[in-house]
Amino acid sequence: MRNAKSEILDQVRKYHRNTAGAEFIPDVTPVLASGAVLDEDDRVALVEAALDMRIAAGTSSRALERALARYFRLRKAHLTNSGSSANLLALASLTSPQLGDSRLVPGDEVVTVAAGFPTTVNPIIQNGLVPVFVDVELGTYNATPERIEQAIGPRTRAIMMAHALGNPFAVEEIAQLARDRDLFLIEDNCDALGSTYRGQLTGTFGDLATESFYPAHHITMGEGGCVLTDNLALARIVESLRDWGRDCWCEPGEDNRCFKRFEQQMGTLPPGYDHKYIFSHVGYNLKSTDLQAALGLSQLNRIDEFGKARRQNWTRLREALDGLPHLLLPEATPGSDPSWFGFTITVRPDAPFAPRALIDHLESRRVATRRFFAGNLTRHPAYEGREFRVSGPLANSDIITERTFWIGVHPGLTNEMIDHSIAAVSEFVTLPF
Repeated sequence: MRNAKSEILDQVRKYHRNTAGAEFIPDVTPVLASGAVLDEDDRVALVEAALDMRIAAGTSSRALERALARYFRLRKAHLTNSGSSANLLALASLTSPQLGDSRLVPGDEVVTVAAGFPTTVNPIIQNGLVPVFVDVELGTYNATPERIEQAIGPRTRAIMMAHALGNPFAVEEIAQLARDRDLFLIEDNCDALGSTYRGQLTGTFGDLATESFYPAHHITMGEGGCVLTDNLALARIVESLRDWGRDCWCEPGEDNRCFKRFEQQMGTLPPGYDHKYIFSHVGYNLKSTDLQAALGLSQLNRIDEFGKARRQNWTRLREALDGLPHLLLPEATPGSDPSWFGFTITVRPDAPFAPRALIDHLESRRVATRRFFAGNLTRHPAYEGREFRVSGPLANSDIITERTFWIGVHPGLTNEMIDHSIAAVSEFVTLPF
């Protein structure tokens, strides 16, 4: 059987080599905004896990969790079925009764930004808490420590923010603000894997951090994510919430690791009730599988390679588009080294053309565009009738809603593709309007 497996995997490698990408044809081949870069090792890893029928969380999942914790130099990483689920678990963990007086309770406030993706905000509402929206700066597209501090009120208990399109917010200063004000900090690091601030990886400053391994992100499991923390008490709560809310911490297929399986009494259950079926949280089932984790382990080896390509593609765009009229180009947050998720463009209000006209032109040249996610979230129908507070005007978030989009810098793009994007932008904005 071992020889048969090796033969199959050899054939998988040959199959992969025979499916090489086609030649790039300008205006025909799509220049995608995002996308996974998968090599033959990734394909083999996924097929091997399938051959071994590792269909639930198991050896690959545990190995990937350990590898992620080592990469971030944090104590714990817990895999999830998506980055959105990771955000839900991270926020929900702060409501656990096991935190005592430190827990967040309904009506408590969580400071966040108005311009972003909804899954950073939705867990706040889903847990009966109140989002406090602040504006961001144009150029970096992040909130500043000053804006965050001004938003803190008597019921504020936490800060939950994403590093915008891979560009770190001033996380060291905001983490210090959180400590000074006795607030929790959750870093949504889903778009920023490999980014650094003042030489330190983003995702390592807060109480909890989240990652997404969706195909659009820096590495992929297909679907997947994780929650990271250096706090063992929070890690245990995250694990419980992820795994149905159970109190038991045995691995799947394992029994009695604590040697007290039939020797505990909790709640009003009878003494000795099977600990594998005692639940200490109202939880979920948000686990990933070994099929996903096998791919993630293979992809993890390429974080630095992918980050280098993202930085090079972003820099190529930034240098070539610098000085063009009517556009506000992105800037890295001072002190940061972003592993960019995308290249943001804001059409200035005094431009002689509408943002939609530039977007339509790029799309006609097969250069894919994406809005800056939801723009100003408070303007979406999903949040009508929801309780939230706004700190200060959201003028920049409104500009982003009306005038901002981004194009791709992911490692699947070649220099030829990036140059095509440059030409498509340049030829439009320099027309004699």
